[in-house]
Amino acid sequence: MILKGSIRGSARELASHLLKVSDNEHAEVHEVRGFASDDLIDALIEAECLAKGTRCTKHLFSLSLNPPANETVSIEEFEEAVDRIEAELGLEEVPRAIVFHEKDGRRHCHAVWNRIDSEEMKAVPMPFFKNRLMDISRDLFLERDWDVPQGILDRSAKNPLNFDLSEWQQAQRSKQDPRLIKAVMRECWQGSDSKEAFCGALENYGYHLARGDRRGFVAVDVQGEVYSLSRTTGVKAKELTGKLGAPKDLPSVEETKALVNARWTEKLQKLSDDLDTKHTRQNKPINQKLDQIKQRQQQERHALKESQQKRSDQENRIRSERLPRGLGGIWSRLSGKYAKIRQQNEYEAWGALKRDEAEKDRQINKHLEERSSLQKTKRRLRQQQLVERVELHREIAGRMEAKKELRQGLDMEFNARSPQKSQQKTNKKSQQFTRNRGLYRGDDDLEPEL
Repeated sequence: MILKGSIRGSARELASHLLKVSDNEHAEVHEVRGFASDDLIDALIEAECLAKGTRCTKHLFSLSLNPPANETVSIEEFEEAVDRIEAELGLEEVPRAIVFHEKDGRRHCHAVWNRIDSEEMKAVPMPFFKNRLMDISRDLFLERDWDVPQGILDRSAKNPLNFDLSEWQQAQRSKQDPRLIKAVMRECWQGSDSKEAFCGALENYGYHLARGDRRGFVAVDVQGEVYSLSRTTGVKAKELTGKLGAPKDLPSVEETKALVNARWTEKLQKLSDDLDTKHTRQNKPINQKLDQIKQRQQQERHALKESQQKRSDQENRIRSERLPRGLGGIWSRLSGKYAKIRQQNEYEAWGALKRDEAEKDRQINKHLEERSSLQKTKRRLRQQQLVERVELHREIAGRMEAKKELRQGLDMEFNARSPQKSQQKTNKKSQQFTRNRGLYRGDDDLEPEL
């Protein structure tokens, strides 16, 4: 599994993200353990309130577990992985929550721990947790005989097109693929040998080089989004400075945005709006069908949950009635019969729990299979739309550049003609002044015609 963890605060924001159904086909709270409340939002707010008694501002540890796209992972396997990570990071004694998401035909898991130890009122230290997660991830791939990503086997071979949450959110705003953005930036960097060539390559794709407020070099796209060059290209600041020179020689982000806005005419904006309308029209039938399937599947899952709960209550009642009561109960305790019946009940309850989980897994896998063909169609359409978006940005950048060159040409032509006009105007004024002066002096040669 690919494991991505982060130490963070903002309990409400995290709870809202985990429960967000609009970004997922299904979102289910699987477990809330160790909190006073069984509600996820209340539990994470409880953790935030507890953290206010300490100096810790990042009191939550959030982890996502993503299995390979073509592998089926059961609830039990997810739980085993979470328990293993919990033990490795020293989080066994703190509260946690587990949430399952299904998105784009895949199921993945989120786990959240409250790092604050309520007895000592201190945060559990987590040194080098990213290295530990990388080791656990590699072991999980090897133990399950999955194809191990090259970046996990050899960290120096890490995929440069991977992205984090902030990059994904930024790409969502600009309606692009974050991997595609990184690929474009890296291609522009590797294919240029100077600042001018790099700027030209960026502008071909609709990006403009600028000076960042916190980072030295950034790129601004035609929609005003700002991208860190060191992050998107994977190049260190020293190497950037070696090719591009000092950042102070570049325009600021605000100046670049103003330049882009000045070139972003209504006609170019209409091209972008028309593409959005086209994509919305293409996505509408697929999204409608997916919504119908999702609603039906939610009803089926709710029916299974109610059926299992009803059966569980009935089985618990039967197991409870087995236990002797009264004087017979006292004698059964003395004879050991009570302990045997209780052990049998616990064994049956555990078996019933595993049976219910297996039924739930079978239903989820069936639902994923039902949505798989539509999800594949949707992914192909999304890739096509992303390519169209990139082509539009290139076209917009080309029109901006043509407009810029036209304006520069007109400026040069104007500047070339300006000295002649100025000289003609000066000569005319000088001649008029001389004529007037001749009138006052009485020069016959300069006498005006009457």
